[in-house]
Amino acid sequence: MSDTASQLLVGSGLTVLSQPLMYVKVLVQVGYEPLPPTLGRNIFGRQVYQLPGLFAYAKHIMKIDGRAGLFKGLTPRLCSGAIGSLVHSKVLQKCQEDDQAEEVRRSSKESSLEKVIKETSQEMVARSAATLVTHPFHVITLRCMVQFIGRETKYSGVFSSCVTIYREEGILGFFAGLIPRLLGDILSLWLCNMLAYLINTYALENGVSTMTEMKSYSQAVTGFFASMLTYPFVLVSNLMAINSCGLAGGLPPYAPEYSSWLECWSRLHSEGNMSRGNSLFFRKVPAGKRYVWEEKRFH
Repeated sequence: MSDTASQLLVGSGLTVLSQPLMYVKVLVQVGYEPLPPTLGRNIFGRQVYQLPGLFAYAKHIMKIDGRAGLFKGLTPRLCSGAIGSLVHSKVLQKCQEDDQAEEVRRSSKESSLEKVIKETSQEMVARSAATLVTHPFHVITLRCMVQFIGRETKYSGVFSSCVTIYREEGILGFFAGLIPRLLGDILSLWLCNMLAYLINTYALENGVSTMTEMKSYSQAVTGFFASMLTYPFVLVSNLMAINSCGLAGGLPPYAPEYSSWLECWSRLHSEGNMSRGNSLFFRKVPAGKRYVWEEKRFH
C-alpha cells in the first residue's frame, strides 16, 4: 500500500511539473500561434525565421493569465494520472496472478521471445484498461486548455465539465479521440519492447531474461524511437478530443469539422502537419504558408 501511495505521490508531482509543457504543446498541436515568427538561428547557426519556443510561448500565457494560467486543466489531469495508475496496477497484478497459476500447470519452459510477448501482452491489457477508464478526464483536460484560444470558460471544473459533455454529446463525447490514442499506445509499446528484444538478443552479449532487464536497455533508445513513430496518433487523438465541442480551438479556422479520426489523419497528412507540436524548440516556419495575425495561425 505504501508503494502505491509513493508512486501516486511521485506521479502527481511529475504531472504538476510537466503541466506547463503539456499546456503549450496542446495549443501548438491545435495550430494556435499567438506570436509571429522571429529571425533567429537554427542548431547549425544559420539565420532562419522561427516560431516561438516553449519559454516564449509560456511567457505569453503568463502575461495574459498569470502564472496560474499555465496550470489550466491540472485537476482532471491529476485525476487521470491517479486513477490510471491504480487501474494499471490492479489489472497488471491480476494478469500476472493468472499467468502464475497457468505456469504451475505448464510442463514445457517458454523461450525468451515467448516471455517478452507474454509480458508485453499483459502490459498492453493493463495500459489499455487504464486509458479506457481515464480518457474522459483526458478529454476534459484538453478542452480546459484549448479554452485559452477563444477565452472561453465553458469547461471550468471536473463535475461541471462532465455535465456539459453529457448534455451536449452524450456518453460518446467522453471518448472522443479514444481509438487513435489506444492504437498509438499499443503500437508504441510493441515497437519499444520488440525492438529492445532484438537489440538485447542479437546486438548485446547476454539475451533478455526478464522484463526489468529489457527495460533497462530499451527505455532511452527504443522508447524515444517508438514515441517519434507513433506521435501522429497522439496528435490526431488530441485534435479529435476537442473537435466540434463548441470551443474556438475545435472549430474553423483552427480545425475543420472532422467526421472521423481517419479524415483528420488524412487532412493533416495532406497538409504536412503530422508532426505539429512534436518539438517545442527550434520550431521552423511551415513551408509555403503565410502567418495571419488576426487568426493567430498559418494559412
